[in-house]
Amino acid sequence: MERLPEWAQVEKRLRRWPVAGSLGPMGTPSFLDDVVGSFSTGAADNPTVAMMDAAFAAEGLPWRYLNCEVEPGDLTAAVDGARAMGWQGFNCSMPHKQTVIRLLDSLSPSAELCQAVNCVVRIGGDGGAGGWVGHNTDGAGFVASCRDLIDVAGVEALVIGTGGAASAIAVELGLAGAARIFVAGRDPHRTALVANLVGAAGAEVGIVPWRAPLPIPEPVRLIVDATPVGMTPDVEAAIDVDWSTLRPDSVVGDVVFNPAATALLRAAADAGATTVDGTGMLVAQAAENIRLWTGSRPDHGPMRTALERALGLS
Repeated sequence: MERLPEWAQVEKRLRRWPVAGSLGPMGTPSFLDDVVGSFSTGAADNPTVAMMDAAFAAEGLPWRYLNCEVEPGDLTAAVDGARAMGWQGFNCSMPHKQTVIRLLDSLSPSAELCQAVNCVVRIGGDGGAGGWVGHNTDGAGFVASCRDLIDVAGVEALVIGTGGAASAIAVELGLAGAARIFVAGRDPHRTALVANLVGAAGAEVGIVPWRAPLPIPEPVRLIVDATPVGMTPDVEAAIDVDWSTLRPDSVVGDVVFNPAATALLRAAADAGATTVDGTGMLVAQAAENIRLWTGSRPDHGPMRTALERALGLS
């Protein structure tokens, strides 16, 4: 699609006023949007704003998403500023997922277990009043992207990896009712830490000793590679999995979103699995953030289209 000239983009944005259904306290059109955003270091590489803008436009919500560069030493000032300006919440990306916790009033169960926050929601009060609640929607994005393909409740799963994404997914699967979760990681200590989180989330735990090729335990029907292996530019790299141990009714996911069709997912599809790509997980995670902030459940279609365009995937 041809890009509009700058003046046309401005004119198109101005035509949004007044927003139908957006009324101020006197019943007149409101020109004050609700604001959310993202705090990270390396914000220029964060494509989330493309999805959020698309979702707000599609849902007719008078909301704005601001992508902000925040250095570690400035996080407290940024959170205080968001509170003072009446923001409805914000995302936290690296390196703020742990350090933001001390600035919040409470945590959701998944954030409490993981001790990591990527979505903050304001509750109660007007303007700068109210409290901040920290959530971790990294795992929720994966679970949501799988729900139409497999019943997570009672499933046996294999999580490959021991980083933040692996921990969040393992915890969310446990909270969603998975019967048993196997963890596979190169570092035995880190693997044990993720396994402990699984137990705390209410699921039975299994550990798969790391070797190549990595076997899939016989009862497992849901597998997720929660490592960055296969991310651009090393697109042909993949965890060495023994696909001969894959059940034919399995679902395999990969958290890598660029490229969407990773080498691991291509191998899994060749072995007969249904696959879930990282792009879908990222969209589902962003949609969950919007639900927490607005109460609306946005259509994933416009969000995915916007993300793929932003990343040059379409």
